[in-house]
Amino acid sequence: MRKILIVIDMQNDFIDAALGTKEAEAIVEPVKEKIRSYPAEDVFATMDTHTENYMNTQEGTNLPVPHCIKGSEGWKIRPDIACLLTGERIYEKPTFGSTALAADLKELSGREEIELELIGLCTDICVVSNALLLKAVMPEVRITVDASCCAGVTPEKHRAALETMRSCQIRVINP
Repeated sequence: MRKILIVIDMQNDFIDAALGTKEAEAIVEPVKEKIRSYPAEDVFATMDTHTENYMNTQEGTNLPVPHCIKGSEGWKIRPDIACLLTGERIYEKPTFGSTALAADLKELSGREEIELELIGLCTDICVVSNALLLKAVMPEVRITVDASCCAGVTPEKHRAALETMRSCQIRVINP
């Protein structure tokens, strides 16, 4: 069985810039270790990607903090993580979950048996969204989230998202 790692939104704005937290900073080293534990061809990543009109979007209205504006420093994946990723497996996404990533992984699961592991930011927004999207399109694929390599907007929301994923038959390790 092929094991695939999905690194969610390890971008500057979520680590130590516009929406950064000390919890997000704390997972950088464990995330790098986790990425190094997988073959490069089995590591996929996402990037939250917004345009200059972000504040006019539904998300911008509900979260009025400009972040991950394409081309900005905050949009970029943290350099010490980016160097561990291959560009052809990085998915830009304008919203919480990546439908393109889900479609590609579903197609891959039709050719070979796979298992997925998710890590990254933020547990309660983009990690949970991608985990549930992947579970919806591939209900028989085993999906794991490594809680020690995730951080939420707050520690409470992180824990709540982990519980939601457990309820949806997503395996949570290292809580």
